Amino acid sequence: MSRLTRRSFLSMALGTTSLIALPVSASTNAPSTTPFRHADVIERARILATKTFSHRPSVPEDWLNQSYDDYKARWFRTTDALWADTDRSYNIDFFLPGLYFPRAVQVYSVTDGHIEHQPFNINLFEAHKRAPDLSTEGNLGYSGIRLRTQFNAPDKKNEFCVFQGASYFRAIGAEHAYGLSARGLALKTGDAEGEEFPEFTDFWLEAPAPDQKNMVVHALMDSPSLSGAYRFNITPGTNCVMDVEATLFARTELPHVGLGPLTSMFLYDDTNRHLFDDFRPAVHDSEGLLVKNGNGEILWRPLANPKHLQISSFVDENPQGFGLMQRSRDLSDFADLEAHYHRRPSLWVEPLGDWGKGAVTLVEIPADKEIYDNIVAYWRPREPFAAGSEIKLSYRLTWGEEPDMVLPRVLNTASGEKIFGDPGRLMIVDFEASPLFADFVDGEEGEGILDIHISSPHVETTDGVLQRNPETGGLRLAFSFDPGEQDHIELRAQLRKDGAAASEVWLYRWTT
Repeated sequence: MSRLTRRSFLSMALGTTSLIALPVSASTNAPSTTPFRHADVIERARILATKTFSHRPSVPEDWLNQSYDDYKARWFRTTDALWADTDRSYNIDFFLPGLYFPRAVQVYSVTDGHIEHQPFNINLFEAHKRAPDLSTEGNLGYSGIRLRTQFNAPDKKNEFCVFQGASYFRAIGAEHAYGLSARGLALKTGDAEGEEFPEFTDFWLEAPAPDQKNMVVHALMDSPSLSGAYRFNITPGTNCVMDVEATLFARTELPHVGLGPLTSMFLYDDTNRHLFDDFRPAVHDSEGLLVKNGNGEILWRPLANPKHLQISSFVDENPQGFGLMQRSRDLSDFADLEAHYHRRPSLWVEPLGDWGKGAVTLVEIPADKEIYDNIVAYWRPREPFAAGSEIKLSYRLTWGEEPDMVLPRVLNTASGEKIFGDPGRLMIVDFEASPLFADFVDGEEGEGILDIHISSPHVETTDGVLQRNPETGGLRLAFSFDPGEQDHIELRAQLRKDGAAASEVWLYRWTT
């Protein structure tokens, strides 16, 4: 089972939504006479929140009972994509329901303000000879959509964005391969009573002009705890940039909400490579959490694959951004000729407006295989959202390369047992090359050169040693500590010069 199908299984099996009415045009497949406005999606979400939640009906049993191979035996015919026979700048493909997608979504195109329902049509899909016969009656519909546009090749539209499964979606820059995902919203992630997965139930796709650079997608969300209206202004390119506007209506009190949630996979790197019998030096979609907090401080927290679920909170007020990054960009970093982990995108969340007090929250879940998405990151507001409240937020998602933060980045973190001297653990942190390090000479430290700042609330550490790394041109910091009987240690390190930051802040949680 691929990671995508596992993600789909979790989100669709656990997520729940309610049945909503379709526009009049859905029964005739003719464009409606009422102009479409995003305000109408917001109003539908508002009304939905006042009603008792109910599950949408599932697709027929034979669709649900397919094997993975059965499901993959049918695929969309791109020549029949929405707008394929026009000069519009985007095409839309559809995904089949069933297997891990028990409830269909409703899809509408919007042309010159008028809505047209896109009815389910299995004849838009090619079928392998092994594809099973399936019923054509019942609650059928598409499970999601795929966006395609022209990048580098003339007369060819390449895919770059997918919405499928609960409120999951993902995108790539022009030179990237699909990796981590985002969600419309996270609820109760890591809570003992279980996570709630809101679902996008309806999509409205604004027909683009022939030379239009962006694509606008509207979505209606529903779940037992809330409803919501989303607007995605999507601009693909070297990076894919999405401006997201959301209006949420709380049915119940929401004590644990995750805004701008991201989902990824981290199996191993140099910090835990010894636990996996694998020819590849690393396996991950993302390797670290990057945060630019409200004070402008830049934090880097390498990801972990812990023995037990762990949650880390980085308390802040009005964060400037956060995201899950993939910094390893060479094939040799992974030695995987099929998965292309070195091409997986980073994803940066930039709040547009003040998000108040709360915490960037990182959830790390134990995983023994790369098919499991085990990393979640989101912003958790400090105060609960009251039942009946309306919440508006906007933010920007950038899929591709990470943002330029000016300060030298951490390239790698490694850990191991001390070989000589007293017992303990040795930590290695590699910083990339920077003009700030131009005057550095091995072994020198002090005013006007570089100062090493290392701290921990749990243990004493050595002072640390800096050396030039001839392979990267940057600097390597080495220090050690003795954990004793403790099962986890929080560590912090940063390079400073003339009293100012000379690197991002490295944060690490060592565990047994």
